[in-house]
Amino acid sequence: MEPDVNELVDRSREGDQAAFGELARLHQHEVYTLAVRLTGDRTLAADVTQEALIRAWRAIGRFRGDSSFSTWLYRITANVAWTLKGRAARQRTYQLDAMIFQPQADDRTNPEVAGERTELRARLGAALAELGRSQRTVVILKDVYGWSHKEISDALSISVTASKVRLHRAHLRLRELLKEAS
Repeated sequence: MEPDVNELVDRSREGDQAAFGELARLHQHEVYTLAVRLTGDRTLAADVTQEALIRAWRAIGRFRGDSSFSTWLYRITANVAWTLKGRAARQRTYQLDAMIFQPQADDRTNPEVAGERTELRARLGAALAELGRSQRTVVILKDVYGWSHKEISDALSISVTASKVRLHRAHLRLRELLKEAS
């Protein structure tokens, strides 16, 4: 039986490190997955995950509960990803590796489908890498994670309208980039 997240948050606010450890355990995979998708680098994503969880522990006392704990944690993760990715870009150059989409079951059984999907993943990953971070983040949160515009606006401290506009512009840009690549 999974522990109650709200109870763990309350206990964490009171300084219970074990409760926060359980929160971290429950959310670490999703935090890492988001970090990989935002940075495109598994090694950097591991650093982002660790730093995001450390920052969340330090800030848990200020968590007001206006959004869900996971939304709050994902916002921290996005901010850490932007910070560390910028720092890494200044220190070295690396290539985005196709946004880490997992192969589907039929990829393994049909080589033609596998090849087409691999090519599409590479083109999509390259197109996503061309977007600015604000547009890329909205695309990932909306199209990959299925978040509502309200959740995105809360997580990124933008209006719902801004979220919709960024997504629309990002989709238009992705369409252009994918046409150019074909």
